[in-house]
Amino acid sequence: MDIKDNMRSEAGAIVLVGGRSSRMGVPKMSLDFGGAPLLTRIVTELKRRFDEIVIVAAPDLSPHPRVPIAGVKVIHDEEAFQGPLEALRRGLVALDHDIGFACSGDLALLNAYVADALVGMLEDFDAVIPEVGGKLQPLHAVYRKRCASAIESLAASGEKRLTASANAINARRVPEHELLALDPELRSFFNVNTPEDYALALNLAGFQQSS
Repeated sequence: MDIKDNMRSEAGAIVLVGGRSSRMGVPKMSLDFGGAPLLTRIVTELKRRFDEIVIVAAPDLSPHPRVPIAGVKVIHDEEAFQGPLEALRRGLVALDHDIGFACSGDLALLNAYVADALVGMLEDFDAVIPEVGGKLQPLHAVYRKRCASAIESLAASGEKRLTASANAINARRVPEHELLALDPELRSFFNVNTPEDYALALNLAGFQQSS
């Protein structure tokens, strides 16, 4: 087993689903996507490459993805809408594995093999954070469990931006041209934030929107 294979065997996945979904108008995790809730689609995809999945949800959310429950752990934020920094920290702390691929719960076209490739880039870094369109993608990224301490310090200082974590940890930033070799249309990074995004994601996936 080479070092990259070893890293993959030590990696789990974290899905953050505690956002307000204000632009969508309904909880994004429950959107129908090919006959299953969007969260189910994401968890099912991640389980192709990760044997442990932690779902971090808001206190009043009870996500129940229709997938085998083995290897899926649901934890809740202590307070609603504390922000992604705290949610990511809680997810890393709850993870049994030393490495976690972290993503948001609105990546309808997430590709587990792209996530797996990012894990393989970790090497001696503490994190691997892609950059798309000139913007960091901290919720389609890889973190070592020990990043939780730096993230906690950031949050305690009043920082709310998850992108700030890239400067607080030893992160490898993956430029877009490298990502295009893995995902030529960058679909894995497509966020569903609005009804228009949802319709486009369904179309790209070859699904019909339910009436």
